[in-house]
Amino acid sequence: MESNKKYWKGLEEYKNTPDFVENNKNEFAEPLPIEDVLNEAGLSTVTPRRDFLKALGFGLGAVTLAACQTAPVHKSIPYLIKPEEVVPGIPNYYVSSFNGQSVLVKTREGRPIKIEPNPNAGTFFRGTDAQAQASVLDLYDVSKLKAPVIKDAEANWAKVDEFVTGELNKAQASGKKIRIVSSSVSSPSSKAVIADFTVAYPNTKHVQYDAISYTGIIKANENSFGKPVVPKYNFDKADLIVSFGADFLGTWISGEEFTAQYVSNRDAKSLKAGKMSRHFQFEAGMSLTGTNADTRVPIRLSEEGPALITLYNAITGANLAGGTLGNNVT
Repeated sequence: MESNKKYWKGLEEYKNTPDFVENNKNEFAEPLPIEDVLNEAGLSTVTPRRDFLKALGFGLGAVTLAACQTAPVHKSIPYLIKPEEVVPGIPNYYVSSFNGQSVLVKTREGRPIKIEPNPNAGTFFRGTDAQAQASVLDLYDVSKLKAPVIKDAEANWAKVDEFVTGELNKAQASGKKIRIVSSSVSSPSSKAVIADFTVAYPNTKHVQYDAISYTGIIKANENSFGKPVVPKYNFDKADLIVSFGADFLGTWISGEEFTAQYVSNRDAKSLKAGKMSRHFQFEAGMSLTGTNADTRVPIRLSEEGPALITLYNAITGANLAGGTLGNNVT
């Protein structure tokens, strides 16, 4: 049943006063005067700021809407049986290691997303370098193989195990040598696995090779001090630092650990205490360490040896030969 009742919002509307009629015209936004603006008369006139903003907003909105494409649909499938330790939206953490660095890995629903230094590593706390931070990206590399491959043909792991075992048995039976090539291995678990493999195949030899090797440092310490080790430096306790081509704030040995030590002895507290380390850097190419040095001396690679001999002679009073330097080094 249709109602004949009529309602008013106020006395102004009921009496239809001139003020109400004028204000009612601006109750809703007026249509954009596109045709009036684009005609010859409109282009020759001054455009009000409000009209300009209206046209600009409409244009940006229209272009954005026209550029939109159908977004891919990603379906989120809930757990049928949820693991007890996994809560969607709340990250989990676990401890691991990378190139001798103790790291803390942040995961979400089983997917590693961030690597940080392990704060509970104690004496093994070294921080994380750029390689450790970027290593998580390898897990999401779309160009990686999705499955094992044998002779350019995709296979499964059972076939790979069968093929490798057969080839190893043939090499062992024929007296051929077997080599395991890897980077330096410090993990006791990995060493135990390699040892068990060597027992099963006595012709095996483990060859360790690193793209960035510290063999020279190890040999030098063995010749000088009788111990084949990589030394551990304490830059926070040094009053004078002299470096020859060692980018210890960047990529040399443990840059993150050395940086924390280096800064602790060169901050405002050290300056206030009147004791701040002095740093001299001799290097052929610009490095992060060189840019932070108090004095940076550019030298050729061929001059590093003579510069070291000259410094040794100055400290010890010896007179070793070979300490002649160029004119650019004093």
